[in-house]
Amino acid sequence: MKHLIKNYGPYKKIVLLIFLLITAQCYCDMTLPQYTQDLIDVGIQNAGVEHILPTQITESEYEAAQVFMSDKEKEAWESAYEKEGDIYVCSIEDDKELDKLDDKLLQPIVMTYQMGHMSEDALRDMLKGSFSQNPQMASMAERISDMSLEEIEAMLHVEFDTFEAEDENGVSQTYVDMRPIIQDMIASGVMDAASLDESKDKMDEMLEAVGSQTLMAMGYAYAADCNNAAGIDGEALQEKYLWICGAKMMLLALCMTAFAALVSMLSARVGAGIGRTLRRDVFSNVMGYSNAEMDQFSTSSLITRATNDIQQVQMTSMMILRMVLMAPIMAIWGIIKVYQTKAHMSFVIVAGVLVLLSLVGVLMAFTMPKFRIMQKLVDGLNAVSREILTGIPVIRAFGRERTEEERFEVANRALMRNQLFVNRVMTLMSPLMMIVMYAITIVITWIAAHRIDAGTLQVGAMTAFITYAMMIITSFLIITAMSVILPRAGVAAERIDEVRRTKTSIADKKNATELSDCRGVVRFNHVSFRYPGADDDVIHDIDFEARPGVTTAIIGSTGSGKTTIVNLIPRFYDVTEGSVEIDGIDVRDYSIESLRRNIGLVPQKGVLFSGTIASNIRFGNNEATDDEVKEFAKIAQAEDFIEEKEEKYESFISQGGTNVSGGQKQRLSIARALAKKPAILIFDDSFSALDMKTDAELRKELAEKQKDATKIIVAQRVGTILHAEQIIVLDDGEVVGKGTHEELLESCDVYRQIAESQLSEKELKGVK
Repeated sequence: MKHLIKNYGPYKKIVLLIFLLITAQCYCDMTLPQYTQDLIDVGIQNAGVEHILPTQITESEYEAAQVFMSDKEKEAWESAYEKEGDIYVCSIEDDKELDKLDDKLLQPIVMTYQMGHMSEDALRDMLKGSFSQNPQMASMAERISDMSLEEIEAMLHVEFDTFEAEDENGVSQTYVDMRPIIQDMIASGVMDAASLDESKDKMDEMLEAVGSQTLMAMGYAYAADCNNAAGIDGEALQEKYLWICGAKMMLLALCMTAFAALVSMLSARVGAGIGRTLRRDVFSNVMGYSNAEMDQFSTSSLITRATNDIQQVQMTSMMILRMVLMAPIMAIWGIIKVYQTKAHMSFVIVAGVLVLLSLVGVLMAFTMPKFRIMQKLVDGLNAVSREILTGIPVIRAFGRERTEEERFEVANRALMRNQLFVNRVMTLMSPLMMIVMYAITIVITWIAAHRIDAGTLQVGAMTAFITYAMMIITSFLIITAMSVILPRAGVAAERIDEVRRTKTSIADKKNATELSDCRGVVRFNHVSFRYPGADDDVIHDIDFEARPGVTTAIIGSTGSGKTTIVNLIPRFYDVTEGSVEIDGIDVRDYSIESLRRNIGLVPQKGVLFSGTIASNIRFGNNEATDDEVKEFAKIAQAEDFIEEKEEKYESFISQGGTNVSGGQKQRLSIARALAKKPAILIFDDSFSALDMKTDAELRKELAEKQKDATKIIVAQRVGTILHAEQIIVLDDGEVVGKGTHEELLESCDVYRQIAESQLSEKELKGVK
């Protein structure tokens, strides 16, 4: 994981900006459910009334509302209003201050509303309860249920203030305003302060039984009635509230969309930047690797790391910014919002999260080991694919198509089985998570329904709670989903970092010397070498000198160390003991760039690049003119087959030079080395695919046109090196002979055996 995180280093400012944008996006996302709640509870249920204090109230209602208020409550009530003609207008606009007054005046206002909107049945129940308390009036309590409103008025010697209105079900009912009677009773002394307090306590007990949210609904209804009575259009007020709330929600949605788009764009840029940086670093680092590092990492593994692994890291880096960064913010904010709803159902979310984490833990226990194996299987499949594609001619020549198909199928099926297992297990995650989410929704709805029925919860609060719960669960889903992706990306990042951290063992010294005006004197000074990790030397105590204008040939049996010797000159490897010197200075003291600039190497296996014949010859010298390209091709004996092609030097060369023969590939490789105009020419068995005539003509051209260069030729054929001024004979990594052809025939048994196996009697005597 640390390898993933450190990739964000160059993008700290952008990551900070993304964090701020995600925070703003989460704020919008978390605010929307609150507006949904307000839309349902305030806009629809409460007709757009936000507080229980009326915006405007008539003078008579202003006085009547104070019936059940204490002195302090009356003081707060009076301080909230200013008289404008016959109407009292609420002078407080601050929502927080109004919320405080709502809490403080809720009880007296609801009692006022109840007493001012008492149905006939409620009146009979209240009188029946009052009469039952007095033994002298017990008989009246039994008859009150069957009495009409007029009979009750006659019995009590009062005149009720009645009005018609629709109940909550839309049915027209007759309501009684009891407040004038209570005011008269207080004024006449029939109801003293103690009686009033006792009535308030009884009313308070009755009201508390219906639930806090029901009380608030009564308060909102009272405010709406007062507003209507004072001349405020209730429908217009409700419509205005709904439009304002809807507009705010639309604005939040647009902001959230803009923030999300910016986050996506910036995270994509960061992800692409990380991918670009990793590819550049991996490629530049691998380009500097010596053969020792190339042996450490297989080619197929390096290809996988530079493509598949970097793609994994790039995608995961983008997803971390878009999803992983958002999930904890959303979860924490959701928990805060859930607490603010005061729905008291947090235990449902906790239980759901615990179930989710348990499921993810079980799934991860099954899949994590497979994720670690997957990358190795991808490496293996790439290795098999590369070998088969590279070796198609050999496979066809030996009729091994079916065998290689089976070998590919084994590697392919191993990866397929691994991926199928992971995908099958992970496929279970989505339906299981959906079951948990829907189960949580059902449980919340079931609990909330009972609380709504009891009057302790409103429908909007339930809706908001469900939304917040889903957001919290979704946040944990994102975290758990990413917990599956992150380990695989972490493994990929570690593999990439391993390539980046592995520095080449062949590097310039601090004060490296530039190799300029190279004369080309190559000296092997008692050189020994062993490959990294090997127990024995490949070559031992090699000592010879190759001089300008002189052809030095190296011959020996397969595995005797010929290629190893020439690889030490351009520092593909560094010697274990002794030194390789050019112009009297150890090659390790030269800068690598200047050293290799003066060496023209034709490798044992000719490698061409996709492009044209001319571009391949110019590979070592972009400044070569067309005439020079033709001259180098002529020296390399490539002119004849080039001129036969329709487009000549602009003829296309496919990747790896698969559309030319082995001999043509070798000749183009030789022309490419000559184009560098190097002081030292090294031919590592580069004439093996040439016929004897072409071989002889090429050596003749080299002797004439490159007479000042130091020429080192590694060969298997004695005929190729027959006329070399110096021949080095190797056997089992050691020099067993040194001299001309004639001298070695006399003094070196190994050379004589090689020569006798290849040459006729005349050739052995030095006769052409």
